[in-house]
Amino acid sequence: MNIMAKIIIVSNEVYEQLKSRKEERSFSELIIDLLNTKKNKTGLGLTSCLGLFKKDKETLTIEKSLEKGWKKWNKKYV
Repeated sequence: MNIMAKIIIVSNEVYEQLKSRKEERSFSELIIDLLNTKKNKTGLGLTSCLGLFKKDKETLTIEKSLEKGWKKWNKKYV
């Protein structure tokens, strides 16, 4: 990979979000990973949504109905 430095300007909010996700990677590696995740639609972004729903009556009802479907899908048909 050819490395040519480019200057981009982002808001402080965007910078802080990128910085918090970067860990041991460079900003370039992080941005490439984020772009590839969106392009490949691997579902990796779903983990950032876990725990966002409140456990109210409606959510519990939905979870119960989903459990029934999951149990059907888990049956072995072979």
